[in-house]
Amino acid sequence: MLSVGGSLRSGVLRIPVRGLCSAVNRKSPGPGPVCSGPPSAGLPAAWTRSGSRTSTGVRRFSGGGGPGAPGWYSRLSDSAPVHLCEDFLVGVQQVSGLPWWLSIAMATLSVRTVVTLPLAAYQLIILAKVEVLQEEISELAKRLRYEVSLRARERGWTEKQSRFQFQKNLRRIVSQLYIRDNCHPFKASLLVWVQLPLWISLSLALRNLSLDQYGQTDQSGLVAGGTLWIPDLTVPDSTWILPVCLGLTNLLILEVFSLQRVNPSRFQRIVTNVIRGFSVLMVPIAATVPSSMALYWFISSLVGFSHNLLLRSPAIHKLLKLRTQRSDSPYRDLLSAIITKYCCQSGY
Repeated sequence: MLSVGGSLRSGVLRIPVRGLCSAVNRKSPGPGPVCSGPPSAGLPAAWTRSGSRTSTGVRRFSGGGGPGAPGWYSRLSDSAPVHLCEDFLVGVQQVSGLPWWLSIAMATLSVRTVVTLPLAAYQLIILAKVEVLQEEISELAKRLRYEVSLRARERGWTEKQSRFQFQKNLRRIVSQLYIRDNCHPFKASLLVWVQLPLWISLSLALRNLSLDQYGQTDQSGLVAGGTLWIPDLTVPDSTWILPVCLGLTNLLILEVFSLQRVNPSRFQRIVTNVIRGFSVLMVPIAATVPSSMALYWFISSLVGFSHNLLLRSPAIHKLLKLRTQRSDSPYRDLLSAIITKYCCQSGY
């Protein structure tokens, strides 16, 4: 294969690329920022085999299986992480003495702040380092392309062979840079791998508590623990106010995130549109689950959006020692970008 500073051994080509080794081993500058965004997508309630509704109008789901065998949803909702979340929610309510709607809000805020906010900051650091590396990767790619073209003329490679050798060696060089700076992009996905299971577990825990799924809790607290137009947290929001607020918040998060991409690729535009569709789909889903779940989804999205704005702050960038060039007035710039995209382009 092509290798920096290598030679021809055992019939395997190793191209000497001058100066690349020292460039790869040289310490690169520090990091820069990104976004966080929260995943507020929905998980439907569990169907029974008959597909019936409960007396509260909440759909029940089940995952099938043989006669007498619990479905996948039943096994998931009866899992240890879900019961742990149930204990956590009940504990927060009992210790605080707050009504259930406020207790759910407090529990959501504490979990998002203690668990997911540090992971979002870590994601910011990793992606910032990757951003800083792009200039170095671009320079190394130019030098590698020159070396490959020289060797192609010596060896009589076709254009396809030259392209293959270039891409193979560029991938290896980029991998070495990621290892050197400890910033492999996969590490940025740690937030998703923690946040999504946590979100699912808390959602199922609230459903179990609302429906008294396993006869382990007293529903009276949730029945009378609501507020304003949702006095009973065990039934769906018949006014659709919470579901609509949830959908609008998710769309707002998505649009703010999309404004960070200057020239999005075709694939990125497709993904953005798919998530838009899913955010809209969440509205009817949230209207069929207990209000406690819809309330949790809405507050979680709201807290995630506030964290996204917080991580744009120049003070946070300074605290995290991010060195990429960013605006000193990110919030004013964000507002201007929204006005330009949605007002000026509409002709207002």
